[in-house]
Amino acid sequence: MRVSWLPLAFASFAFISSCSSQQLYSAGQTWQRDECNKIVDAQDRKRCLDKAATSFDSYQHQSEEAKTSK
Repeated sequence: MRVSWLPLAFASFAFISSCSSQQLYSAGQTWQRDECNKIVDAQDRKRCLDKAATSFDSYQHQSEEAKTSK
């Protein structure tokens, strides 16, 4: 039995496109916090968690600034 990859690709695209940028950013932050919590050194862990705490609005603003500065 042969399965076509096209329906799977279409379903994957539909799933991904249904997520908003903010939802994807939030998921990335959750992953980043989990990774930060694996860091043994307290100062490094705090730095990592502080960086992962950037709000979506702040992220968008920084992203727009980076695009216009090029």
